[in-house]
Amino acid sequence: MRLSDVLSLAFRTVRSNKLRTGLTVAIIAFGIMALVGISTAIEAMKQKFTESFASMGATGFTIHFQDYQFFGNNNQVTEEKKGEKKIKKSNIKKVITRDQAEMFKTGYHFPAKVSLSLRGGNNNIASLGDKKTNPTVQVMGGDEFYAELNGYNLDAGRSLNELDVESGRNVCLLGSDLVKKFFGGNPERAVERIVKINGIPYRIIGTMESKGASIGRSWDNIAITSYNNVRRFFASAATNQYNPEPSFNIQVKVSDVNQMDMAIGEAEGVFRPIRRISSTDASNFVIDKSDRFVEELLKNLGLITWCARIIGFITLTGAAVGLMNIMLVSVTERTKEIGVVKAIGGRKHSIRSQFLFESIIISLMGAVFGIVLGILVGNSFSLVLNTGFVFPWEWLIWGVVICSVVGLLAGLYPSFKAARLNPIQALRYE
Repeated sequence: MRLSDVLSLAFRTVRSNKLRTGLTVAIIAFGIMALVGISTAIEAMKQKFTESFASMGATGFTIHFQDYQFFGNNNQVTEEKKGEKKIKKSNIKKVITRDQAEMFKTGYHFPAKVSLSLRGGNNNIASLGDKKTNPTVQVMGGDEFYAELNGYNLDAGRSLNELDVESGRNVCLLGSDLVKKFFGGNPERAVERIVKINGIPYRIIGTMESKGASIGRSWDNIAITSYNNVRRFFASAATNQYNPEPSFNIQVKVSDVNQMDMAIGEAEGVFRPIRRISSTDASNFVIDKSDRFVEELLKNLGLITWCARIIGFITLTGAAVGLMNIMLVSVTERTKEIGVVKAIGGRKHSIRSQFLFESIIISLMGAVFGIVLGILVGNSFSLVLNTGFVFPWEWLIWGVVICSVVGLLAGLYPSFKAARLNPIQALRYE
């Protein structure tokens, strides 16, 4: 028999056993859907993390007093590492004070924008009239550049100015979540209104466009005021287990990515004397590039990716076993047919090829349905995160390759068993 005849016969056989084929295709499609769907969802998460944390772009860096770790132990490492200078105990965990931050901003003459900020906690309550939020509002104290350097765009009104910062008066910028709750999503109505945060009245000078959410947290459920105001009213909220005292963050953004290394070098040179660090001691502050946060989060997504792969491969292993059993049942049911083929001159190679083709065709049909379902399931998650459509080209190719291998392996034993049947015994089989 010619190869085209064998392939045509395999297609007809698959089409004639609709129930058996449908069940097997469904099992394989579920395994591929798990692989492609979870991988697509993870790609959407990566895209969201990149958008959320890289708002300063590749030209920004942050100075803070302690290293951040998003997962795991956040304790400061005090042991001396190879090739590094040892930090004196007196220099460990010294917070960045307002005077130090302002001295840096004044003394840093590199062509860049510098912003100072102080956290006011994440469990604040905002209220307007009889409307009140849950205790989940974030308060941030910044300066005139804070909103810009953190990726917030004005929707209405104006941003903070130097007078707002110096005086520490009760003015604020409102995030879009709070604007929706209090003003029905109309930013113009919010400007010059009075909103209370933890019972303290604030005049709204501007509203901000939506920035979205990531890792279960909305970046729009926020009120931004000056850091001097936060020091006055939210000093206790600015501390936590990682920040025992209120500590300022310093953000710097340069105009050209090629200037980053020079800007970081000069920043360290300016800040070390302010922190009173001798030339023989290591710095007791951390300088992080903006994309470091993204890299840290994406690295920790690797575990989730491997878990998804293990789940998918376990499902596909079960699908391969099921496909092989169905093919063995098919061999048993078609024993007499195989005997007839051999009696009229059919070769072992043709019979073996037919069963292998049937197995691979069923497996590839499962791949097609699984990839389509996986893309739909994964992108439904991207809709929740409000990211763009994700098309996992890599896993599309891997899905076809894996299913081809699954079909081949599942069909090997049944095909060889069918090819070895004795034609006389096969013809007498009932």
